[in-house]
Amino acid sequence: MTLTLYNTQTRHKEPFTPQEAGKITMYCCGVTVYDLCHLGHARSYVVWDTVRRYLLWRGFAVRYVQNFTDIDDKILNRAKERGATMAEISDRYIQEYFNDIRRLNVLDADEYPRVTENIPGIHQIIQTLIDKGMAYVADGDVYYSVERFPSYGKLSGRKPEEMQAGAGGRVGTEGSQKKHPFDFALWKSAKPGEPAWDSPWGKGRPGWHIECSAMVKAILGDTVDIHGGGGDLIFPHHENEVAQSEAATDKPLARYWLHNGMVKIEGEKMSKSLGNFITIRDFLDQPADPMGLRLFILQGHYRKPLDFTEEAIQSAQNSWQTLKEGLLFGQQYGEKLGWSTETRPQTGTLQEYEARFIEAMDDDFNTPGGLAVVFELAKELRKEKNRLTHEGKTSVESEMLQQQWQTLVELAKVLGFTVDAIEDAGETSSGLSDADIETLLVQRQAARKSKNFAEADRIRDELQGQGIVLVDKPGGVTTWHRG
Repeated sequence: MTLTLYNTQTRHKEPFTPQEAGKITMYCCGVTVYDLCHLGHARSYVVWDTVRRYLLWRGFAVRYVQNFTDIDDKILNRAKERGATMAEISDRYIQEYFNDIRRLNVLDADEYPRVTENIPGIHQIIQTLIDKGMAYVADGDVYYSVERFPSYGKLSGRKPEEMQAGAGGRVGTEGSQKKHPFDFALWKSAKPGEPAWDSPWGKGRPGWHIECSAMVKAILGDTVDIHGGGGDLIFPHHENEVAQSEAATDKPLARYWLHNGMVKIEGEKMSKSLGNFITIRDFLDQPADPMGLRLFILQGHYRKPLDFTEEAIQSAQNSWQTLKEGLLFGQQYGEKLGWSTETRPQTGTLQEYEARFIEAMDDDFNTPGGLAVVFELAKELRKEKNRLTHEGKTSVESEMLQQQWQTLVELAKVLGFTVDAIEDAGETSSGLSDADIETLLVQRQAARKSKNFAEADRIRDELQGQGIVLVDKPGGVTTWHRG
């Protein structure tokens, strides 16, 4: 089986081949930190978390980077409203992001760069573009010359007449000093009362698009394997990223471009003006089980639109209870059934479950297909639970039930489902949050699958040093508790 991905730039599925065998670099555009995250953010970051988890499970070493945009007009406006600084607003909503997204069992990225930490790198790329004749200075502003990049539009597929709307991005206002209406800002000159940084072109701040180009280059290099983001970012943001980065480096910015579909609420686009804007926190405080929300998101293919309807959400919450029963089966009945602590190889039937799961997920991360396999296992265990409860015995041998449960736990974990949803993602007395521990366990499992036992042992020792006790169970399942 070969992993195939739908590449936005080529508009078809392609076999996935990373630049370096066994290693993947992955960048995802993060949030602009001026407010609480909404359901669109939940959809996006659950999707990329699942992609990352699956790649790790398949044995790849994945370096995943997700930025925070902490320079933006919206942040500045919020700071003025509250009599705070831009940094204070950004710091607050970065923490709020973690408070919300960890409840959905989204693993922390390997790095979270901020725009304000990358100003020198932004200057460097802009100067390179100026030196190459791809950008020009106008009264302290710097603009990218779109006409000098012949392949502009190749990512979005837009024709020139479709591009002007929004081409300049969202930072600052466009003035008459632009040479062409499609040109967009790389650097905006300072305005009175706004934060500004020194630059070769005078005090100012970066344009929106150049920020991600600089952070990708600084952390992951000229070319990443996978660049992800919401479908609303294809144009102008990602189109402009491509133009900037590829003109500066003469190399592709990304080998594969992946974009998730948009979110609707009861059939309508989510927006504050329509009064259907829902934050993750408001949704989960209804209350709703975070794993039910995660399940709802993964029931749809990541590239398709996702419609949050009351009926669909309730159905997902009910489905999560079925999956939860299956995941709890071993804890509730394993001892009663005399389950062994020895590792046992899977039977042919269980290997078939795993093979079908891989077949689905290898097809452009088809999570609905993967979930179908997971639910087959969960429903079988629920049947045996009912028989055990009402008849005092099961129709399946104990050893087979143990292997079914182990397979369910492993595949569910690949999709990010755990029995204990993360209720409190804050720091614990060990210094590691539950999300931190889960991240390290996923990395350890990937190291073990690729037979990098030295790395697996290093992660185990690191966790033990923090007071975390690991229990390796049959079938490659690892549980943990705080010592």
